[in-house]
Amino acid sequence: MVVLGLGGAVGHDPAAALCVDGHVVAAAEEERFLRDKHAKGKQAELAAQFCLKHAGVKPGDVQAVAYPFAPVSLFGPARWHYALRHLYAPDRAFTALVNGNRRYRRNVQAVFEMLRKIGIDPERIKFVPVEHHLAHASSAYHVSGYENAAIMSIDGVGEYCTTWFGYGEAGKIHCVRQFYAPDSLGGMYGAVTEFLGFEMLDGEFKVMGMAPYGDATKFDVSRLLKWDPTGFRINTKLVNCIGWRRYKRDGKGTFFAQRLVDLWGAAREGDEIDEPYVHIAAAVQKTLEQVVLALMENYLGDRIRRYERLCYAGGVALNVKCNQRIIDALKPNGELFVQPAASDAGTALGAATYAAHQFGDSIQPMTHAYLGPEYTAAEIEDTLKKRGVRYEKVSSITETASDLLAKGEVVSWFQGRMEFGPRSLGNRSILGNPASRGVADLINAQIKYRERWRPFCPSLIDHVAPDILQTRHPSPYMTFTFDVAEKWKSKIPEVVHEDGTARPQIVTPQSNRRYYELLTRFQAKTGIPCLLNTSLNRRGEPMVCSPEDALNMFYGSDLQNLAIGDFLVRK
Repeated sequence: MVVLGLGGAVGHDPAAALCVDGHVVAAAEEERFLRDKHAKGKQAELAAQFCLKHAGVKPGDVQAVAYPFAPVSLFGPARWHYALRHLYAPDRAFTALVNGNRRYRRNVQAVFEMLRKIGIDPERIKFVPVEHHLAHASSAYHVSGYENAAIMSIDGVGEYCTTWFGYGEAGKIHCVRQFYAPDSLGGMYGAVTEFLGFEMLDGEFKVMGMAPYGDATKFDVSRLLKWDPTGFRINTKLVNCIGWRRYKRDGKGTFFAQRLVDLWGAAREGDEIDEPYVHIAAAVQKTLEQVVLALMENYLGDRIRRYERLCYAGGVALNVKCNQRIIDALKPNGELFVQPAASDAGTALGAATYAAHQFGDSIQPMTHAYLGPEYTAAEIEDTLKKRGVRYEKVSSITETASDLLAKGEVVSWFQGRMEFGPRSLGNRSILGNPASRGVADLINAQIKYRERWRPFCPSLIDHVAPDILQTRHPSPYMTFTFDVAEKWKSKIPEVVHEDGTARPQIVTPQSNRRYYELLTRFQAKTGIPCLLNTSLNRRGEPMVCSPEDALNMFYGSDLQNLAIGDFLVRK
């Protein structure tokens, strides 16, 4: 079965994924092609065209299109819950009841127009709407390789659902419990993200990075929600609010209320981390962890102990600090799988795999996240020549790059297929020597142009990772943090965060041969079995996709070295 999945149904992070006979052969985010971060309000047109072209599939060969947004019945609890919780905005409450699927109809119309544009006739294929959180659940469970597992999905909101608990057995997904908007843990965290001066949907990981600098006991965020192990209720007088309750900043409404400013004081501005904002970040992070762990235990505890496996997706699944707490709760034998494109982009993967399974395909496990475009040596060299760039073709790019890194230089590294998801995993990366003091500050200030306190991550050689991280838990996609062993903290200081943790990518020869070779050569020269790895992009931009993007990034920053395929470009 040839199934095309389209993600980003809630207005941001559109993506496409192609599943052929149960194999996920391609997946990519639209933002990478448009060069517009999150590609809000766009359809996954270019991403879908890439997937088809990469797989050699003609538009007429597509048998089904799966979409991660579905109509919601009036006779279920979702629309009624939304209406009752929005009585202060009666127009929204009334619309939820009498026209609650308007977004679905509007979205499907836009998707059909896009499909016709790329040569797929919506009338001749099977169109499969998949509930948003069911798509998230499938994106984690069906590609995890686990036959039986507990499943969790938490994000801002889909159709109406915000938080989903269930399990998978022999390929079939079952729902245990759902919570509905405006009661959203992801929404609450996003609203606080806005209060702390960052952009919702983009800055949540900055709040997570800021939290270790604060003290959660120095600020009380308990008025944001009431909760116990059976559920939670958001205080919409403070966050997750709509209409007249929203605080206006720069003429735009936010997801926090004027009352929150009255309660906490002025919303944060600027790039520095100071009080009380660091304590707010620490407190909301701790609260999120407490609530997620309590709900997880209540609704999934028995199945987690039975299966010893948990699959997790949704935007909140990218909160790596919370994921570390989850792994701790799964010990001694439990294992957590977080799909690398856990945010809404990953619903393309989830919708495609869910539909393919429904059609009878056996979904193959995900062994890597390198599902995007790749460029041949001829294509790369042609771009270099057209740009008039001085370059050198080297006999071994890993030998040349490892020499530069060993000397303390920073190298932009463009190789192979682009990663699917927000993390650079050694194909669209900026690399540095984690033992070289000051390299993190240099990258933040002169290359990525971002906040100076932002942490960086290590890519680790597989056989040394347990000694550094004090665990053998898999971590191929930078979706968890672990406590760094004390003896290693002084050896690799540039990838150890304020709280003594690191968010690692463990690299194997099977997952990325060339990157593993680079790590091995670097270790032979320095004794350090890891590299500092951050995404190849500047602040506010998507990760680079093409050789042209890589050159724009190179010449638009203080990068000095670009290893692109087998070619080296130096300033």
